[in-house]
Amino acid sequence: MIEIAGIDHLVLRTTQLERMLTFYAGVLGCAVEQQSSVEFGLTQLRAGNAMIDLVTVDSTLGRAGGAAPEPEGNNLDHFCLQVKPVSEQALTAYLQSHGIDVPEFSERYGAQGVCRTVYIKDPDGNTVELVSTQKG
Repeated sequence: MIEIAGIDHLVLRTTQLERMLTFYAGVLGCAVEQQSSVEFGLTQLRAGNAMIDLVTVDSTLGRAGGAAPEPEGNNLDHFCLQVKPVSEQALTAYLQSHGIDVPEFSERYGAQGVCRTVYIKDPDGNTVELVSTQKG
């Protein structure tokens, strides 16, 4: 009956829109595709064939979702972004050049099978897993 083809979008609520845009657009390379009025509070970024929606907590849309995310009460456990092939060393150096703490890569099972991945944090403390098809 229903066969899931992929993730269409995910929504992250934030109190730090500019820092989140710097992280997702500036560091991770997601292009801003649409941005609503400040009052409505929705910014949509392209992440491959999916979208990441950023919603400001103090906006019309954001107030409907309740309290702001905090280090001990985030929006979700984590989500995983598949990045184009890049070495672990190059990815680590790039992220560290942007002041992002990069722990050890680990082998994990995901949508593409067993891959090497790393967990990083966005400015609101959400965990973002990055996976590349290139090992090492």
